[in-house]
Amino acid sequence: MNKPKEDLISEQDQVTELVDVRWHAATVDRDQRETSAGHRGCVIWFTGLSGSGKSTLANEVDKQLHARGYRSFVLDGDNVRHGLNASPSLLESMHGEAFAKRFGLGFGPEDRKENIRRIGAVAELFTQAGIITLTAFISPYRRDREAVRKMLSETDFVEVYVKAPLAVCESRDPKGLYKKARAGEIKGFTGINDPYEEPEKAEITIESEKNSPPVLAEQVLVWLERAGVIPSRKP
Repeated sequence: MNKPKEDLISEQDQVTELVDVRWHAATVDRDQRETSAGHRGCVIWFTGLSGSGKSTLANEVDKQLHARGYRSFVLDGDNVRHGLNASPSLLESMHGEAFAKRFGLGFGPEDRKENIRRIGAVAELFTQAGIITLTAFISPYRRDREAVRKMLSETDFVEVYVKAPLAVCESRDPKGLYKKARAGEIKGFTGINDPYEEPEKAEITIESEKNSPPVLAEQVLVWLERAGVIPSRKP
């Protein structure tokens, strides 16, 4: 049975689109950007339960890097949900129902996977620009974090496990999410009725309840110095 002409044209357009997608090398390459910045680009991936202190720590590290004159940027889990990884309900008002269903992301396992994939792709581009990219996402599943690791060169992915007991995270509960999850108002909430898979080979593990953010951030910076990402400070 022959396909309608419009279907054939659509398929041809899709093939042409795939064939024409090429990687264009930058005129200013990564080595030049890193030389100018005075440090290497990398992705520092903060992972942990909601309320563990990921965003607080990522922003403190960013603050200290900026104070030293380094180029860094925080990709925060909440912030990207306002645009790049917006929910269907947020997108529908701007782009319509069909667009929202196709591109909007919720919080189920597959949407979380795509959320992390998109951020990984953005973070990889930032790394190519010689930027120290700090990401703060629960990212509960090992497979998703490892998928991002595989996007990058071996030394470009730095996993930071921001570890805190569930009871501590619940006591902080800045957005009241644990309370809602315990009451059954939120389904599939990490740590309550959906698992958090602890990293098995994190480069850095931070126990966030044991010290202040500036002190904890210093631990991350010392690791970056030893790994050669940033220059060691002179005594």
